[in-house]
Amino acid sequence: MLVLCLALLAPARADDGVLVLGRISDDPGAHYEQLEPLLDYVVPRMADVGIREGRVLMARDAQQMQSYMRRGRVDWVTETAGTAMVLADRGGAQPLLMTERDGVAGYRTLYFVRADSPVRTIADLRGRSIAFQNRFSTSSYYVPAIELLDEGLRLEVLLSPMDRPAPDSVGYVFGRSELNVSAWVHKGLVDAGAMSNLDWINPQRVPPSYRRDFRIVRETPEFPRALEMVRGDLEPRVRERLREVLLGAADDPDAREALLRFFKTTRFVPIDAQTTRALDGLRRGVARVSREVE
Repeated sequence: MLVLCLALLAPARADDGVLVLGRISDDPGAHYEQLEPLLDYVVPRMADVGIREGRVLMARDAQQMQSYMRRGRVDWVTETAGTAMVLADRGGAQPLLMTERDGVAGYRTLYFVRADSPVRTIADLRGRSIAFQNRFSTSSYYVPAIELLDEGLRLEVLLSPMDRPAPDSVGYVFGRSELNVSAWVHKGLVDAGAMSNLDWINPQRVPPSYRRDFRIVRETPEFPRALEMVRGDLEPRVRERLREVLLGAADDPDAREALLRFFKTTRFVPIDAQTTRALDGLRRGVARVSREVE
């Protein structure tokens, strides 16, 4: 039995035989339709560790989800790497698996400018402006913000794309969509944009007529596209059984439709030592962005 939980309902947790899958969402109805099939697949396969029911609990933002995880109200959450590290740093969440979506487990951030721009490196953005997608984006906020801080640059939020930063800082503005980010760079409203290499090749997000006029100034190393996280005090046998079920899902025909609905997941991937090091660096960087930028 699956239930869409609201915050006012009595809390349930895996310790009570209920596995709660969480999601940060501004559209709970739509996201429930994406989460429910996989939870429906997982729950019966965890009966041997005492799981008899599944529930979905939505949070309006990362802060609320942190609270849910600290209080044991959410057992498992799927998130992009940056937000996952926020939940790790502030909510005690732990990485369980990487999530491969559309056959891709990792991606990179690209910084781009107009071809006629004097900007050649990210250091040249001092006194100039950059567009990010939104403050929850890993590839189009957290990663570029971390790199700019590591470059010794100070970040300053702008009131609009037409606003200009102080000479000693990099001004940033949120475009809310990759198409807006690319359009603002193309029109010269901002000096640079940042987005993932997957969005860069999507013609709905960067029209070919725009891309011909752009130049990439930096491409970052790869980082995980998405992660499955569990609360830090989840019972070890429940944690390990969940890990086993998810790892085996890609080889089970009964899971095919559930995985497709789960944000076009193709499989779940173990976290190796190299990925752990990348996540540790991302976690430190996300904490720094929180302290120095937000």
